[in-house]
Amino acid sequence: MPFRDPIDKRSSARLFRDRDYAKAQANAGSEPRDPFWWTAVLATRAAFAARPGAKLISVPLHGGSLSVSVGGGWRASTSLPDDVAVQLDLYLPYCVPHPRGLVVAHIGQSLDSRIATENGESRWITGEADLLHCHRMRALADAVLVGARTVRADDPQLTVRRCAGDNPFRVVIDPELSLTGRHAIFRDRAAPTLIVAAKEHGDRRGETHGYEVLGVPRVGGTLDVSVIRTTLGDRGLSVVFVEGGGITISHFLEAGCLNRLQITVAPIIIGSGRPGVAFPGNRALDGALRPRIRRFDLGGDTLFDCDFDA
Repeated sequence: MPFRDPIDKRSSARLFRDRDYAKAQANAGSEPRDPFWWTAVLATRAAFAARPGAKLISVPLHGGSLSVSVGGGWRASTSLPDDVAVQLDLYLPYCVPHPRGLVVAHIGQSLDSRIATENGESRWITGEADLLHCHRMRALADAVLVGARTVRADDPQLTVRRCAGDNPFRVVIDPELSLTGRHAIFRDRAAPTLIVAAKEHGDRRGETHGYEVLGVPRVGGTLDVSVIRTTLGDRGLSVVFVEGGGITISHFLEAGCLNRLQITVAPIIIGSGRPGVAFPGNRALDGALRPRIRRFDLGGDTLFDCDFDA
């Protein structure tokens, strides 16, 4: 049986409805009950991490085995339901080694591309299946990164709670060190946390709220995200999940520092509010980004997985 290519166009158009969606709704806030394929996904990530240089690994899967190549292609020794196969297509590419690093961002938005109302209300635009997906992505990342506005508005924990998996390293971009210590991310001590600030603040204050402050130079009115990406990679954090907000994600995308962008679209129209991705100035249509797209169903929402390296 040939290896299945998770980015092959023949499979990329296939949709899945997460068979664990109803369970996730029923068990939200309780101990996660993970499907067998998620256990295999985590085992794949752990196996590649334990065997640097491996071209192929094999892990148990549902009474058989799952073989995964370093390129993300996979083959199961037993027949799998279509929805499970597409789940593996979605997540296995994030389990293989990425020697040059991988930065993937996620946005949850409305049909009219709004991630929040004008007053910042955003809980929740997308549904439970997308929340579960974000927790799975955290579990597959070395680091999860957000901007100060997201911390201020949502007070996220950035930990893995809705599925099995380890908490990632947490990174907060706070250029002016404006956040207070009241936020959960600074109080729970659930995972190592790094605060990224403008260089003058980092040079002056080695830590704040009990965590290290990394000083980064400014470029064009914001922090140099290419330096942030390089520094995280130098610390062994090769897979970075940028979870928000829209401004932070836009900075990474505009700077060419995103390998992938996941956009989950909910079937609602807000009519006004804060945009998901926005670049300054007027952009010509022939300069539009045209990534390769894979499309997946997440409950009632649709996930567009955009690959800028294709």
